Amino acid sequence: MTQTDVTLDMRGRVPNNVVYRDFVNETVVLNLNTGTYHGLNPTAGRMLQAIERADSLREAAARLAADYAWDLATVQADLVDLCRTLAHRGLLELGELDSD
Repeated sequence: MTQTDVTLDMRGRVPNNVVYRDFVNETVVLNLNTGTYHGLNPTAGRMLQAIERADSLREAAARLAADYAWDLATVQADLVDLCRTLAHRGLLELGELDSD
């Protein structure tokens, strides 16, 4: 998968070697393999939580838009961009949805 291959019809999961914790002004993400900390602003932190809880990126975007009264198209674009960045840094695994 290349960085441009991220679609809303994928699912995202935080790998076992990555931990994160939410604070008031940021979410701190630690890659245990590299020892590198990453800081996410509150919006990106909420997006990461939504990605973990949803079955697809599309579902995560819809929940975020509904919960925070955000524009759906903007949330979808921002979520895909965030996923590209997190995946590139090894902080998120992206996969195709199972087709039954």
